[in-house]
Amino acid sequence: MLKLNPARSRYSVLYCFIIWFLIVSQILRIAFCVWQYNEVSWNMIDLLRTLFTGLFFDIGTIAFVSLTAVLYYTIMPNRWIGSVLDKILIYFFTALTVSILVFTFFAELTFWDEFKTRFNFIAVDYLIYTHEVVANIEQSYPLPLLVGGVLLLTLLFLFIFYKRKAFSNTFNSKASLKTRLSVLAGFVAVALFFGSFIDNYQAEWSANRYNSEISKSGIYSFFAAFRNNQMKYADFYTSIPNDKAFGIIKNKLSDPNTKFTAEGYSIHRSITDSVASAEKKNVVFILEESLSGSFLKEFGNKGNITPFMDSLAQKSIFFNDLYATGTRTVRGMEAVTLCIPPTPGQSIVKRPENKNLYTVCSVFKSKAYDCNFFYGGDGYFDNMNAYFGGNGFTIYDRGRGSVLSDKIKTTRNNINDSEVTFENAWGICDEDIFNKMLKVADDQFKNKKPFFNFVMTTSNHRPYTYPSGKIDIPSGTSREGAVKYTDFALKELFRKASQKPWFKNTVFVIIADHCASSAGKDEIDVANYHIPAFIVNLPEEYNQKINKQCSQIDLWPTLFSIFQWNYESDFFGKNVLDPNFEERALMGTYRKLVLMKKEKVMILSDQKKQAFYSWNKADNSLKSLPIDQSFLEETISWYQTADYLFTNKLLK
Repeated sequence: MLKLNPARSRYSVLYCFIIWFLIVSQILRIAFCVWQYNEVSWNMIDLLRTLFTGLFFDIGTIAFVSLTAVLYYTIMPNRWIGSVLDKILIYFFTALTVSILVFTFFAELTFWDEFKTRFNFIAVDYLIYTHEVVANIEQSYPLPLLVGGVLLLTLLFLFIFYKRKAFSNTFNSKASLKTRLSVLAGFVAVALFFGSFIDNYQAEWSANRYNSEISKSGIYSFFAAFRNNQMKYADFYTSIPNDKAFGIIKNKLSDPNTKFTAEGYSIHRSITDSVASAEKKNVVFILEESLSGSFLKEFGNKGNITPFMDSLAQKSIFFNDLYATGTRTVRGMEAVTLCIPPTPGQSIVKRPENKNLYTVCSVFKSKAYDCNFFYGGDGYFDNMNAYFGGNGFTIYDRGRGSVLSDKIKTTRNNINDSEVTFENAWGICDEDIFNKMLKVADDQFKNKKPFFNFVMTTSNHRPYTYPSGKIDIPSGTSREGAVKYTDFALKELFRKASQKPWFKNTVFVIIADHCASSAGKDEIDVANYHIPAFIVNLPEEYNQKINKQCSQIDLWPTLFSIFQWNYESDFFGKNVLDPNFEERALMGTYRKLVLMKKEKVMILSDQKKQAFYSWNKADNSLKSLPIDQSFLEETISWYQTADYLFTNKLLK
């Protein structure tokens, strides 16, 4: 039997480091529980399971983190132990690793504050876009204090190691070859066990989402998301035969104005209006960042932070019960350009092979519209320029230096410094991007081109900064201020646009990309997918409040029907104004896929599992129901067919 006291051996520093990590990780876990005091389950069994599940995943995490150190201890000859080289390497890399982990713990706190979850694919994405993320951190948090805190805590923890004689024991103890190989074998075995048999989703043991998230280890979750950023539907989700799935969806998409024009696994069809119109109204489409329905007075908000949008709701086509497909901007973009349910894994906007798809731009292009995409930051973020440029849009963005692939055949125009009055980490303020769009629209009108201008805003996003003096809430102080500025900027847009000669022939479409938050204790927080949508400036007789439950993917089919256009379609969305429209909403995370019909909710999970609930709108709670097989097959069909069409390059 191997006799080793790690606290008084060559492995003393490693021992202290591991114990330190496990303790701090549990403290962080307890802090999250206290943070979500009203949402987590405090049942003693649930609490203990949360902590012990977390400890289990922390052990796997620290085994991976420590492997390099263990390898070093294994190969370093005994005669060099305590040498200058040995001391430099151990001091330096111990300090470096501790500081990185301390920073990671801080990052987990800020990530939880924003998303109420452990690191996931969003954190993976943020690692890529360093300019925006670093600038956002600088503008949202006191960076000198943060860096100083990291350094101070690192020194404190190293001092504790020193006082416990971890360093002196490590530099004055030798280890036999048998000991070194045994320790190495132990760590490798643990790492292989976790790498081969333990998946991050196994931490999701609780029906309470907060307990499951807190049970995870942030670093382990990060690398799990890195590995699984794209997921094949058939490998991870419950399936039915493709013939049956496409049959169900074709039946859902059929109506008297629809004629399917392709055989086999396709939903391509011709949409014909009985009174086809050749009218070409200009369209200004505004995708508003993080605009939850709960911000509007129209939906019960008492803060009066959206007075202009609340007034628009009374004089527009206003969607009362519309839901976002996802929780990120790229999901909203996917939904409003492709009119497709959210496929599992990463959004199509960010996937390879996503150019030359059949999008709403394809419909506008077929009618000789000039199509443009406006973004106030650098459109390399979230792959936006590649996606929009590769699908027919001319690009207007800040152009900080990123270069489009030569395969993307589009024109990219920079928004110049002279056109910018305010800018933060994510881009220029809403007023500035709207002013740029107005200027381009003037040129389009002079050139007698009907236009489709797609504007993505950024102001309603942390750090919540905007031009001073515009509203009565100081810049950078709250989300409410950012929302109120967003509303103010929209009012200014309409004020300026109303003076343009092209205004009377222009329809404005406004919709959120997603809600400001999507976190809740249940698998899916339904209320945090509810978003506002407006179609503005049609003749007055069109104005109405639509109370039908519907999705982002239904917006364009509804507008094209109002325009009385004949067009080709690969869209999953339908015209909400059709008297026979079947109410439903499609939503999800990158792992969970949801079909909601009135108060019934089916959730598909990536372990080929499914759950069925009734949704209580009054308190936003889910109550488990026995599986309805017909409902399940319809849910599967929406997502299986969407994934099949994209994967097999049939959305062209």
